[in-house]
Amino acid sequence: MSMDGDDASHIRRSQTEPEAFAEIFRRHAPGLKRYATRRLGADTAEDVVAETFLAAFRRRHRYDLDRPDARPWLFGIATNLMKRHVRTEVRQLRTLHRTGADPVAEPFTDRSDERVSAQAAGPRIAAALAAMPKGHRDALLLFAWGGLSYVQVAEALGVRLGTVRSRINRARRRLRAELGEPDLSPRLAIMPEEPVHD
Repeated sequence: MSMDGDDASHIRRSQTEPEAFAEIFRRHAPGLKRYATRRLGADTAEDVVAETFLAAFRRRHRYDLDRPDARPWLFGIATNLMKRHVRTEVRQLRTLHRTGADPVAEPFTDRSDERVSAQAAGPRIAAALAAMPKGHRDALLLFAWGGLSYVQVAEALGVRLGTVRSRINRARRRLRAELGEPDLSPRLAIMPEEPVHD
């Protein structure tokens, strides 16, 4: 099977050749697993990723083939599935708050000074995330941990772009207030600024 082409072309092909959907899994399962692991822990993340791809495979006939990138669609499915695991997510964030141990081994930055700074602030960030309204937490974490753009977050959550901007802005303000810092972005790998191309 060719790995060339955008996600939409593989999803289109999978409608008559189901094995073509394996390329969507190959491309997006690792990133989706990292995102789910940070939110829910390794055990629950495995289940959510499996359920996400099963649901996506079953719904592939309804995928909008005008969208070349399936990430927002997949992250939206995963985020909806995570609603069943809100208690697990809050417990995971509280564990991070107490221990400072991030469940994802892969660093989100290569610069050691930023990584050390982010790890030191991790427990306080986790506590603030646990206390945040779910809609704000979803938007912020799809952007910061999922790596989606604002436009993709809006697509994943099925909300307007302005709603995403508002939710992320409020979430950032809350984190800044919790940490007592005017600007988190230089210190924290999880708080990149909004991309200019949105």
